[in-house]
Order: sequence, then structure tokens, then C-alpha cells
Amino acid sequence: MAERKNDIAVVGLGVMGANLARNFRSRGLRVGGYDRRPEAGARLRQVAPDIDVADRLEEMVARLERPRRIVAMVQAGAPVDAVLDALDPLLESDDIVVDAGNSLYSDTDRRCTRAAERPWRFVGMGVSGGSEGALKGPAMMPGGDQQAYQHLRPALEAAAAVGPAGPCVTYCGSGSAGHFVKMVHNGIEYGDMQLIAESALLLREGLGLGAAAVADTFAEWNQTELASYLIEITEEIYRFEDPEKPGSLLLDSVLDAAGQKGTGLWTVIAALELGVAVPTIAAALDARSLSAQRALRLCAEKTFGAGARPRVTGIAPHDIAAALYASKLSSYAQGFSMLRQASVERGYGIDLPETARIWTAGCIIRAALLDRIRAALGGEPQPELLVLAPEFVVQIRERITAWRAVVSRAAAAGYAIPGLAASLSWFETLTTARGSAALLQAQRDYFGSHTYERLDRPGGSIHTDWGGG
Repeated sequence: MAERKNDIAVVGLGVMGANLARNFRSRGLRVGGYDRRPEAGARLRQVAPDIDVADRLEEMVARLERPRRIVAMVQAGAPVDAVLDALDPLLESDDIVVDAGNSLYSDTDRRCTRAAERPWRFVGMGVSGGSEGALKGPAMMPGGDQQAYQHLRPALEAAAAVGPAGPCVTYCGSGSAGHFVKMVHNGIEYGDMQLIAESALLLREGLGLGAAAVADTFAEWNQTELASYLIEITEEIYRFEDPEKPGSLLLDSVLDAAGQKGTGLWTVIAALELGVAVPTIAAALDARSLSAQRALRLCAEKTFGAGARPRVTGIAPHDIAAALYASKLSSYAQGFSMLRQASVERGYGIDLPETARIWTAGCIIRAALLDRIRAALGGEPQPELLVLAPEFVVQIRERITAWRAVVSRAAAAGYAIPGLAASLSWFETLTTARGSAALLQAQRDYFGSHTYERLDRPGGSIHTDWGGG
């Protein structure tokens, strides 16, 4: 009797790929693997000898059950195309290739078009949860060929993190929907991290709390509506001792220059193209970019004699918690608004409540708030904007005074809080029925004859000679 072939295979056996292969194997699947670097395959063989690591791509493909299921976990960009080029002549009808890397959605659109002319099928899938998530259960966001997803579904559901409402994987929509959803997830992640960092700054420097007290505050917050993975790890970071300086906090030895891999930038660019405002994510992106210019910041601080800021008066930790929650909610509202608009314009067919559901476990932004978001988006009628859902209207009304106080008092004391401030400005602009745009339109018509519309005669385009006689 012929030996049973492998159920699934992973191409790219770096940390993420190797861990995902081990994850599949732990769920009872027979797993193959391949990496063009022999040392990567050798490392996986050492820790997981029951994974069938092939020396050649052709061997990996030949040892797979038909239709073949192949997950590529390689660096975004040209390496993905290289894998597809190498696999193309080896694949047959209905074989499936999954790009599980952090690919730009427009690249995924191009690859979907390519696959449409081939006998094999293509799925673009976002994966969140880092290396630990890949091993123990990530959140996965597949999109593209729906028939291919149905064949992948049992394996993906087995490997995914499990939240309160089931495995954290769902079909996100047609074309590049999976990578688009993952991109927005990462954009929200940028905003979330920035808001938490600013809140921690205000606790420690603005209010003068010690590191242990800041950690205790985050521990308390993690028992409230702010509970999340990022809040949890922030507590741990504020307790972590520097191994090279006993008695000191490791965080105090970390250079304050934040890195980024591009997904935040992609999110902001895509939002601009869709005409959706995402100021919290944009502020987080700007903050990271400015943080990288450390020499310039040191010079500017010296030039302006900024130095140490005074304490922030008139607010307490519970006010900062209120501002953080309202800002996080604003950031999520911006992200889901972007998903809604992209789904309409790009024909993705994204299920917003399902998207919130698969983010409740496994991924970096997993948070208690997502259960409430899922419920709000699943209501009838679905709110046009998340902050307009009845429950969130009540919550923001309860926090708006503290939110404004935190932003205004922190700014008055000279603290940089771009995320909190941008979130509040977004909300204030949203809730202002008549703002400053009338003057913008008048200016545009004055210098460029771009026309404007009158309130008392809607629908018309009017030009005025503003210069007079």
C-alpha cells in the first residue's frame, strides 16, 4: 500500500514559517516543508523531526496529496513572486498556493490576476500573532479564491487561535481582501500602541508615578474594558529588570526610536485613496517617523530649552484611562470605516462583525473591546460609524470631559501626545455639524474658481468673483 502523502506544506522555514509548520503538525496534519536555505530546513528537522522537510521544491510538491495545499511564508515583495514562479510549472488543476506573508494588497491583486490564467488557485492571507501566534494559534485573514478557501478551511480552523466565538479565521472576501484586512489590522495596531505609549508617558512623567506604580495601573486597567494583549505586555515591560543593570528598568535603556515595516504607511496611503480619515493611525505613523530622527530631536530640545516637563495637574490615572479608551474606540472606528469603504469600492464583500470576531484572539490587537465592536456591528441597523452605535455613544459621553482634560492639560504642560490629540480632534470634527470647511471652499473658489454649493440651494455649483470691482 502506498505511503500516505502530506496534507499541507509550508514554503519558507524562517521563524514564522517553521512555527506555522509545527502548528499544523500539532493539529494532526501531515506536514511538508521547503526552504531554499538548507540551514533553515536543518533547524526545523532538529526541533520537529516528524515534519517532512524536502531538499528540493519538486520533492515537496510531489509528496503532497491532491489538490495540493501550499502555504508560502516568505518576505513580501519579490520573494513571493519568486516562489510562485518556481511552483507554477509544478502545480496542477485546483492546487492551492497561499501567500501568508505581509504582502501589499495591490501585489495580491496582481497575483490573483495571474492565478486566474493558471490551473492552480491562489489565496492571499494575512496572519497576525507573531512567532508565538504562528506556533500556538494565530488570527488568519484569507481572501481571494473562495472555493480554494473551502478546501483550506479545515486546516486553517485547526491551526487558528480560538476565541469566544470559535476559530479566529474567516473568509475575508474576494481578490486581495485578506491582505487588505490584515493591513488595516496593522494600522489599528500602530494607533493602539501609540495611544498606550502616550498614556504610559503621562502616568510616569506627567503624574510622576514610579515604574512599579505604572505597571500596577496597567494591571488594573487589564481587568476593565481596556483589557487587551497590548495592555498586558505593557504591564510586564514596566516590571522587567535590566539584566545588565540590576535594580533598573530595562525600558529605560531602550533607545526611543521606533521601527516600522511599512504596513502603517500602506494603511494611511490606502485611506487617503479611499477618502477615509484615519488621523489616529496617521499620527502614530508620524510619531514613529519623527522618533527615528533622534539627533534632530536632541538638537531641537536643546535649541528650545525644552528639557524636563512639569507635572500635569488636574487629572488622575482614571482620567487617562478614560481618554485611552475613547481614543482606542475612535481608532477602531476609523479602521472599520476604512474596511467598509474598501469593501464597497473594491467589491470585497467584507463581513465587518466577522472581522471583529477573528481579531478577538491570536492577533496583536486582541482586546475585550472587540467583543463589543462585534456586537455593535452585528446590530440592526448596522451603525454607519462605530462610534454612533448606541452603547458607544453612552461610553463616549461618559468619558468626553476626561478626554478633553487629559489632552488639553498634557498639551499645556508640553507633552507630546499626537495619538490622543488626533483621536480627540477627529471626534470633535465628526461631531461639529458646521465646521471650518466653508471657508476652505470659499478660498478655493476665490483663487481657483473651483465653485461652491450654497446651503439654501443644495446641488448647484456656484462661482463668485470674490475680488469685486
